[in-house]
Amino acid sequence: MKTIFSGIQPSGIGTLGNYLGALRNFPPLQENYDCYFCIVDQHAITVPQDRLALRKNIKSLAAFYIAAGIDPNKSTLFIQSEVPAHAQLGWILQCTSYIGELERMTQFKDKSTGKDAVSSALLTYPPLMAADILLYGTDIVPVGEDQKQHLELTRNLAERFNRKYNDIFTVPEVQIPKVGARIMSLTEPTKKMSKSDPNTKSYISLLDEEKQIIKKIKSAVTDSENEIRFDPETKPGVSNLLTIFSLCSSYSIDELESQFKNTGYGPFKEAAAEAVADTLRPIREKYDDLITSSELDDILDHGAEKANRKAMKMLKKAEKALGLGR
Repeated sequence: MKTIFSGIQPSGIGTLGNYLGALRNFPPLQENYDCYFCIVDQHAITVPQDRLALRKNIKSLAAFYIAAGIDPNKSTLFIQSEVPAHAQLGWILQCTSYIGELERMTQFKDKSTGKDAVSSALLTYPPLMAADILLYGTDIVPVGEDQKQHLELTRNLAERFNRKYNDIFTVPEVQIPKVGARIMSLTEPTKKMSKSDPNTKSYISLLDEEKQIIKKIKSAVTDSENEIRFDPETKPGVSNLLTIFSLCSSYSIDELESQFKNTGYGPFKEAAAEAVADTLRPIREKYDDLITSSELDDILDHGAEKANRKAMKMLKKAEKALGLGR
């Protein structure tokens, strides 16, 4: 059975974009793959964090994984910092990587530009991300388009290590969803939906009440044409809503274009809002049950034990290949 690894940072309550672009795609995978789903809290501290907020966000993300359909009896759900091999292999892969290739990472450029001082971890966290993936003999990594460059670096580091020392790492393949990998802002549809946007109307939180969801969808930016047509270049707002509506319903984008061809934006937005509300309702209800129970801690404890066993085997192989230890 092939292995899948995916990690998400615990940086606050997720959005509809996080769900449709990532979480929604995970449950079907666990039926045919050995899946490892990781809460990458060590990546989160590349920027300053409030410790109490971070702990809360870690637990919230774990609850959302389960609420979205991850079955702990079929998949391994765990917290990155509870598996020391991640940091240990991360250092080995830092020693395998080059400063030039790390400086070329787009996200490092974006986050460091204009800053007087940045954490060195912003530069070096891609090797830690590579370690996350390579520890589990990962065959496939489902990611959004914005992480493709980091996955290419992971492949390069695995191949470089295999050539220089010993052929122990599986070189993973990248899997990017064909539809919904990039859900856009409701207020600025040329920008990705983000929970860090100061305008709360720009995104739908996974914990938004149904009234909030409907209000935000109805006020979403479209254009002055009043034509339901998918064209991200000239109609980004409408195209974004079509993508969201399609992913939250059983209709294809073509079917939605035909269904709302002569209705205008009002009825289209209302129907889209109802589809989103219906999609998020069971997730929010399951989350509410989990977040106050001891079940979540038991799941994470079990996941950490299983991940540690698997990760330590690969770490020992890497250390042996390098000549570390006795």
